[in-house]
Amino acid sequence: MLIEHLPPESHTMTALRNSLSQAELDAQADKGEPEKGRWSQLEQLVAANVDAIRRLEYLLICINTEKKSKRPDPPEPMRRPGAGSRKKTATLTKTSANRLFELLQGGAA
Repeated sequence: MLIEHLPPESHTMTALRNSLSQAELDAQADKGEPEKGRWSQLEQLVAANVDAIRRLEYLLICINTEKKSKRPDPPEPMRRPGAGSRKKTATLTKTSANRLFELLQGGAA
């Protein structure tokens, strides 16, 4: 289909987006996968700038935060075409937490 290859900012694609209901927009937002889209060189450069600004903001916050205070998590880079999403961090289950507590209390012996 020819329409699928139009740039997202084209008049046709904008009209199609504007005709979607709020529920359809929400569903598309939940399923968004920017890494599968096509990005121009300009979009790649803009993403690199956003990442740099986020890192500078993070460093500024860390520098101006007391050593004993909780610092924010480092920023994640913007998702780019061809790059999969970052691996999710493992969550500590109740069973794992109990086992860890036992080990810390000398249960490993």
